[in-house]
Amino acid sequence: MEQISRRNLIKSGVALSSAMVIPSEKTLGNIPKSNFSFCLNTSTIMKQNIGLMAEIELTAKAGYNGIEIWIRTLEAFVAAGGKLKDVKQKANDLGIVIEDAICFAPWIVDDPNERQKALEQTKREMYMLAQIGCKRIAAPPFGAIEKAGINLQQAAARYRAMCDLGEQMGVLPMLELWGFSANLHLFGETLFVAAESGHPKAMILADVYHLHKGGSELNALSFLSGNHIQVFHMNDYPAIPSRETLNDSFRVMPGDGIAPMNKILKMLNDKNTPIVLSLELFNEDYWKKDPMEVAKIGLEKMKMSVEKALK
Repeated sequence: MEQISRRNLIKSGVALSSAMVIPSEKTLGNIPKSNFSFCLNTSTIMKQNIGLMAEIELTAKAGYNGIEIWIRTLEAFVAAGGKLKDVKQKANDLGIVIEDAICFAPWIVDDPNERQKALEQTKREMYMLAQIGCKRIAAPPFGAIEKAGINLQQAAARYRAMCDLGEQMGVLPMLELWGFSANLHLFGETLFVAAESGHPKAMILADVYHLHKGGSELNALSFLSGNHIQVFHMNDYPAIPSRETLNDSFRVMPGDGIAPMNKILKMLNDKNTPIVLSLELFNEDYWKKDPMEVAKIGLEKMKMSVEKALK
């Protein structure tokens, strides 16, 4: 992969440092009425490693409506003696909705033994999530990212098994598009699997970066009805490097890259259904900064993007 320095990236016109300037309240005006709520995916502050309970507190203090946690952080909290009921109580006390959990079970793979293990893993994870009041879990094509060839009809049946388990456990899996994956990197592929699963509560989890990375046509978002999308990952991407060599580390704050944010947000808002906009970044520059500062700026950047798109 071509190595692109941060200095060259800044010269390209997408200055990361500019994303860390807190917008003035005066620049925001009145956020137009929309169907959006705002959420923090804790990947955005992952390397600061502040722990689950501190992440929930920070999310509330920064002004978000909800949080997307990572299952490994929850597992670490429990392994250290933490109680699941305390997580739920903390979120309730602070008015934070635990919207989703990022998990990595290889439910899609061809090996039936591995799929069974994945379902057992997911059941354990869903049990924990139900105890803390989390109603959704991410279901990316983990385990099938390097070699293409997964039969989409079979993938649909496998996703159906995840949905059936989720309905039983009270935690619904969202089929996640991964733009870098050899399987389910296109929105159309993901839509096919969700539709052909036949499950009435099938959902798709899409992402600004992954739509671009996978090469999907953005108008494809219009084919997804509102009752099959509840969470959307917010981020942006620079002009350099190219789509083919772009990776997660180059994600920037919404509005600080070249993504057609207005078009995306208009299409989502036109669905006339509640959608959680969740800030998901994996940027080393942000990980080096104070997590509260990053969280606050991220929220304001999302609000500014909505204001610009819907005004």
